[in-house]
Amino acid sequence: MSGSKQTVAVIDYGSSNLRSVAKAIEHVAEGRQRILVTSDATEIANADRVVFPGQGAIGDCMQNLSEKGLDQVIKTAIVDKPFFGICLGLQSLMDRSDEDGGVDGLGIISGKVVHFPVASIDQKTGERLKIPHMGWNEVNQNGYHPMWNGINPGSRFYFVHSYYVMPPQDEVIAATTDYCLNFTSAITKDNVFAVQFHPEKSQHDGLQLLANFLDWDGSAS
Repeated sequence: MSGSKQTVAVIDYGSSNLRSVAKAIEHVAEGRQRILVTSDATEIANADRVVFPGQGAIGDCMQNLSEKGLDQVIKTAIVDKPFFGICLGLQSLMDRSDEDGGVDGLGIISGKVVHFPVASIDQKTGERLKIPHMGWNEVNQNGYHPMWNGINPGSRFYFVHSYYVMPPQDEVIAATTDYCLNFTSAITKDNVFAVQFHPEKSQHDGLQLLANFLDWDGSAS
């Protein structure tokens, strides 16, 4: 409606990092949008934009989504509104994850989620790389996307994860990062953008990414 604020729904399925994500979005919104933390399917369906944050184990994530009926509302919301996934909010979009003995995802993006190789060696130092991948690392953008506006290629973001996504189609890869191997750290498809790192913990560039999402119309140009 004319003159009304857009609503940004932050999906609450029980994730422990939910409040920090919501606070970061509220900070960059500066009152221009209404930020709604919710597990209500109707509120999510009626929102103008949807953010799906998550951390922890994917088995618990998918179970909670199913129990709350949020798996279906995500699939519906993702059709026609800007959608931003963070960490498990990325991994859960895939077909299947190897975590927790094998868990089906939402199947919105083709591909699977796999564990980092456990005995990888840093080619520069010769030291064994620790799993989980934790801390700051470079995110190498795969071409232009409006979500990267104001963020330099190779900017560093904060990661905490032991699993990474493997999409079979290169065209959905929005960025890659080197750790153990060159893995996909961001994906995009239509009005969906999702990242493995935590923008809410990534200082200026993370806040810029969240601000870009609030302005993004859901297109790749």
